[in-house]
Amino acid sequence: MAPIPLIPLIIATLLSVHGLRSRSLSFSGAVTAFVVGFSILAVPVRTIGVTLIVFYLIGSRATKYGKKRKAQLEDDYQDAGYRSGAQVLCNSFTAFLASGLWCLAFAPDMLPWSLVNSYIHSGSMLQESVPYQDGQWCPLDTTVSSGLSRALMFVALGHFACCLGDTLASELGILSSRPPILITTLKTVPPGTNGGVSLGGTLASLVGGLSMGITMFISLIVENTHCKSSWMSILPSLVFWGGVAGAGGSLLDSFLGATLQRTRYSVDKKLILAGHSAEPDRGRKDTVKVISGLNLLTNNQVNLLSSIGTALVVARFASTSGT
Repeated sequence: MAPIPLIPLIIATLLSVHGLRSRSLSFSGAVTAFVVGFSILAVPVRTIGVTLIVFYLIGSRATKYGKKRKAQLEDDYQDAGYRSGAQVLCNSFTAFLASGLWCLAFAPDMLPWSLVNSYIHSGSMLQESVPYQDGQWCPLDTTVSSGLSRALMFVALGHFACCLGDTLASELGILSSRPPILITTLKTVPPGTNGGVSLGGTLASLVGGLSMGITMFISLIVENTHCKSSWMSILPSLVFWGGVAGAGGSLLDSFLGATLQRTRYSVDKKLILAGHSAEPDRGRKDTVKVISGLNLLTNNQVNLLSSIGTALVVARFASTSGT
């Protein structure tokens, strides 16, 4: 049996405890963050784990920024985010899955993924893969296993860039001095409306995606000499697709939120109201109106679908293009 990766275990524990103590995470959120964090950090390509850490730190800081103003705009705003297990999973699922597939394909003996490998039969995709030992090849190499490693790396990039872009657009865009417009009608809506977009929020999403691409680039060239030798082709690829995933993923999230997620607004309190039930306003004394969206998806589900869609599109085009 492979030894337990102690450094990933320690880092995942510290991040989970930090999130719990700072109230960025609920108890279920901390437990989920530990499982997801340890599983991703244990992957031999440390780049994915490093990108996860940077994503968590930037996202947590953005969530806390301007908290007083946010509390005046949303009735469900909580001081430091206080993300539940479901929120953590929806904001990490695609990268978690990509990390697992990468490890099963190229490092099947690495814990904790070796526990999964012992219960499955490797398909042809995994049998044709090249073991990743001591960084003998660059994970973005298109010639390794028909580009499987490269595709999975861009799935992870697309996921983190989309999620961070959406987080920054939501957490910073709501503080814009100008009210947002609804992405489907281009009409002005109250700050915090699902599907509302602003110039500041869109630029923030672009910056978030670019930061994920730059993070992945720096980490790759530091840990892998083969990646370092081809840095001139790797840098534009990661930065470009990171930016595309950040801005594009945020806009996709906004479109889904504007069409499939209901937004309710208290006219008297001038607050965006939370809730997903069909009749959440029975017994309320204030006047409530529906601004946009069908009552089909929750915010977590919108985040999950947008991150999956963005990650798959980025992987599809980035893994076959020279950029």
